[in-house]
Amino acid sequence: MANKRDYYEVLEVARNASQAEVASAYRKLAVKFHPDKNPGDEVAIEQFKEASEAFEVLHDTEKRSRYDRYGHAGVNGASGAGHFSDVEDIFSAFGNIFGDLFGGGRSRRGVRKGRDVRCSVTLTLQEAAQGVRKSVEFQRHETCDVCTGSGATKGSKRESCSYCGGHGQVVQQAGIIRVQTTCPACGGEGFSISAPCKSCRGTGQRLKKVQAEVQIPPGVDEGMQVRITGQGEPSPNGGPPGDCYCFVSVLQHALFEREGRHLICRIPITYSQAVLGCKLEVPTLDGPGELEVPPGSQSGDVFRMAGKGMPDPRVVGLGDLLVQVNIEVPKKISPEEEKLLRQLAELEHKKVASERKSFFDKVKEYFKHEIDQ
Repeated sequence: MANKRDYYEVLEVARNASQAEVASAYRKLAVKFHPDKNPGDEVAIEQFKEASEAFEVLHDTEKRSRYDRYGHAGVNGASGAGHFSDVEDIFSAFGNIFGDLFGGGRSRRGVRKGRDVRCSVTLTLQEAAQGVRKSVEFQRHETCDVCTGSGATKGSKRESCSYCGGHGQVVQQAGIIRVQTTCPACGGEGFSISAPCKSCRGTGQRLKKVQAEVQIPPGVDEGMQVRITGQGEPSPNGGPPGDCYCFVSVLQHALFEREGRHLICRIPITYSQAVLGCKLEVPTLDGPGELEVPPGSQSGDVFRMAGKGMPDPRVVGLGDLLVQVNIEVPKKISPEEEKLLRQLAELEHKKVASERKSFFDKVKEYFKHEIDQ
């Protein structure tokens, strides 16, 4: 406790200062060292905590009396006496006491952003590559049109919660232990409704189906999310609305496979094209393209067409189109093709299967063999 400054010194007030003077002094220091006014200043944050710790003790008559008699030892373990883990604990503890000091009549935690919602959109690969504007449909809670969001039936109204006095929180104290919890009567709302609206059951909101437009950027991939700002559910107490997160699905393409920014296209070629080389007409997302296949290409070889792949919404530039060639062996060939291939086999000194005989030739040979025996 020796390293703690005197609480009266911290707040810069006399030991006989009134409660109003204590509150006024704390108000000035809290504004001076407020984290929002001193972003990233750890010294200011510590001074803000120190002033709040001092006020926590001196604004309470019983704690102040113990402090005056025993010093820091008299309030050791009291809620707020060095036990603020962060500045949000301070806002929670004192927001309702000072009202406009921290903005509005409620604590910073009282104003909440509306809930986020989700939807889904399905794209073709072409749409994913170029980007597209889509209309999506989803459900969200909106203000009840019967009670206009009040949650009360016509002729009745919201009333301040009698249990917590409209603060939404209650303080329970046993000795030097002080605990602040959500009001069990109003659930932290600070009000109660004697005659709830039947349409929304007192919530002030109803679930509705809505449509919105979403701009899909070029290059989105399966499973990515696109945020539609402000299209979520409204805040229950005056905060900003939530957002809608659109989950993207991309349909499989008949010709292309996708690997991140790159596209893969598998194209069959003939034996002669692989041996002699050729120019292939290759499909791309921009239309037909031309690929030079060098002589002696092997089945499975991959050739890169730079800049013919997909964009990426996170980086600049395009991926590549990877063309894999596979030598295709025909199941049927013409007599002329067979003749030429056999001539080639002779030149290469390769053993090949003998010429296939027709069924009737085989029958003739069979009966001739039987007669000779």
